[in-house]
Amino acid sequence: MTLKLDIDSPLMQADFTFGVATAAFQIEGANTAEGRCESIWDKFCQQPGKVVNADDGAVACDHFHLWREDIDLIESLGVDAYRLSIAWPRIINPIDGSINAKGLAFYDNIINELNARNIKVFVTLYHWDLPQYLEDNGGWLNRDTVQAFVDYAEVISAHFKERIYSYCTFNEPWCSAYLGYQYAVHAPGKKSRKMGLQAAHHLLLAHGLAVPVIRRHCAEAQVGIVLNFTPGDSASNSPADLQATQIYNDYNSHWFIQPLMQGSYPSSIEQLYAEDLPVIEAGDLDQINVDIDYLGINFYTRAVVAAPDSNADELFQLVPQTDVEHTDIGWEVRPTALYTLLTELNRIYSLPPIYITENGAACDDHLLDGQVDDQQRCDYLQQHLLAVERAVREGVTIKGYFAWSLMDNFEWAEGYSKRFGIVYVDYQSQQRTLKKSAHNYRKLLNSRSFINR
Repeated sequence: MTLKLDIDSPLMQADFTFGVATAAFQIEGANTAEGRCESIWDKFCQQPGKVVNADDGAVACDHFHLWREDIDLIESLGVDAYRLSIAWPRIINPIDGSINAKGLAFYDNIINELNARNIKVFVTLYHWDLPQYLEDNGGWLNRDTVQAFVDYAEVISAHFKERIYSYCTFNEPWCSAYLGYQYAVHAPGKKSRKMGLQAAHHLLLAHGLAVPVIRRHCAEAQVGIVLNFTPGDSASNSPADLQATQIYNDYNSHWFIQPLMQGSYPSSIEQLYAEDLPVIEAGDLDQINVDIDYLGINFYTRAVVAAPDSNADELFQLVPQTDVEHTDIGWEVRPTALYTLLTELNRIYSLPPIYITENGAACDDHLLDGQVDDQQRCDYLQQHLLAVERAVREGVTIKGYFAWSLMDNFEWAEGYSKRFGIVYVDYQSQQRTLKKSAHNYRKLLNSRSFINR
């Protein structure tokens, strides 16, 4: 299967944006260069057993030095947009809070070059790399970090203004809050439900307070947030399984989107986890419920949920699916779940326009004779593009799609053991090789010129 959409597909029209995405810590390396301070991920990588093979982000894809070549690569794909993140630790000096001009200059070069090539710049302000000096004072458990983020957002938006086409405050606050502060899988490695919920609230509050600050400097730019969804399907139609599935979805999905869209948290979670609820001050939810120009949705897979065993700590349990296709990271391939998610969210909430800001697959890729035949990824992208197309045809407003990721990179707790890129990276030589999926993606995007001329 190659990547192909019909000539009349809404995704093939001139106003639909196709792009590729990366994140600073995953590709940049140079983690002590030009005044960059330590991040929570730098410290987390130093802890034994936290990252596969004790990998770290010291070099990664060396994008810090190879950014020009990487922009050539991005342009060669024929994409409309590039989604990147700015590393907060490169921008604000930990000693006196001053602005690091060299850090801004690094992103000046990248953003100016993208604009010169008519590639729209989608910037994420926070993709998990909190400066360690803020974590030392409590990180996202400390309400002071909310103001620190707002100050950082003001520095970035005042400097870049409309050179950035689209601002995203946070990428996947679920991961920052739950994986970082509840499950200890990600930095900073804390483990408490109460901490997870408190971090989630502070992340959402920081978003809400930053949006008007960004708009003040960038009246023409888009401002939004990116949420990840792993929607839960019930293992059966039993009342117990259905109830457990609702709790799972309320806790993992609606806890993040409902306050953004409706200014409230799910009542089920407030009742079931009353002792773990965050401290919420008067006016917080109104500030979280600020209008946004778009909602980014990251999707990879679904979960199958059942009622827990009688002695379980959780109110739900996940049921492994053994007889279905999985990617190399162990996630089920289920494109219909993306379609269902999009239509369900559209039914429940009054949504702004949507971008699919991440979608992709980790595959067992190998470079053989200068080529990477990642047919599974080609099929995955094709099936998910068709799911997006179906949702659009049924009335969901979706403005764009970003493949995750531009290139293989540091995959957080998995280190360099998993490859999500459409471009293969040899980490020893830093040579980039377009995989079959990249060639197919380029052919799909180039075919639009015949449709829209």
